[in-house]
Amino acid sequence: MLQETNLVNLIAKFGGNDDKCRTYLEHLKWPEGPKCDLCGSRATKISNRPQYDCDSCHYQFSVTAHTIFHDSHLPLWKWFLATYLIVESKKGMSANQLKRTLEVSYKTAWYLCHRIRKAMTEVNPSKLSGIVEIDETYVGGKKRYVGRGSLEGKTMVLGAIQRGGEIRLRVDKGKKATKNALHHFVLETTAANTKRLITDEAPGYVGIADADTTHETVNHRAEEWVRGDVHTNSIEGVWSLFKRSIVGSYHQISTKHMDAYLDEFEWRFNQRDNQYLFRDTMLRLLASPKMEFKELIEKSA
Repeated sequence: MLQETNLVNLIAKFGGNDDKCRTYLEHLKWPEGPKCDLCGSRATKISNRPQYDCDSCHYQFSVTAHTIFHDSHLPLWKWFLATYLIVESKKGMSANQLKRTLEVSYKTAWYLCHRIRKAMTEVNPSKLSGIVEIDETYVGGKKRYVGRGSLEGKTMVLGAIQRGGEIRLRVDKGKKATKNALHHFVLETTAANTKRLITDEAPGYVGIADADTTHETVNHRAEEWVRGDVHTNSIEGVWSLFKRSIVGSYHQISTKHMDAYLDEFEWRFNQRDNQYLFRDTMLRLLASPKMEFKELIEKSA
């Protein structure tokens, strides 16, 4: 079983060998032995086939059935390599990079990236507490002859980070950081007993404090960046890293798929100290349902 791993070990263990990949997935999915996907009963390996037969209902299935790997024509070892490269690349891995590395078509690489990102989505993320920094930023929208203050074509992204802990990132369909948008984001991402909320001086944050939570600000317009331990440097650092990933790896991100890229970035950031990151990401892939290609290309903006 892979625990701490690196690219050399990964290739040495799985490179070009789908049988070994399948065995690894089986150990991950069924640590106490194979069980039926339908009724949960124990199952028996079918001779000469990578499938199992349920001892009770006789449903036949494989370890990849009903998972994001289902019906994929890509060899499992390439899935393993792609997953490792995506989770271990601090600034992400573009579809073009995967295309060249895995020797596949761009369409295959693009589809593969999005399926792996889907597995990284937190369904019910826990709320942040303690000291939480909150900020917003704008992504994209570069247009010639338009001033830097223009929001035309830009996507607003809201972010919160618990000091020394996790981040929560969300796309907001609005163009401006309104009071309604900011307050809703604070309620959605922070616990009621959060001790301190720290933001800049944007008026939309006014009123987010309550009996259990204080609200402190730094005035960026007045060139105030730090006052004691009051600052938004942590969340600003997150924005810097995310934007460098866009410039350095992806080059551009469509608004349509912005949430997926944020999910990937959030998962990788929150797992930054996890020495079992590859294993835990593979568990996510096994727990994620298949994603149809048309689901991606027909997704509304």
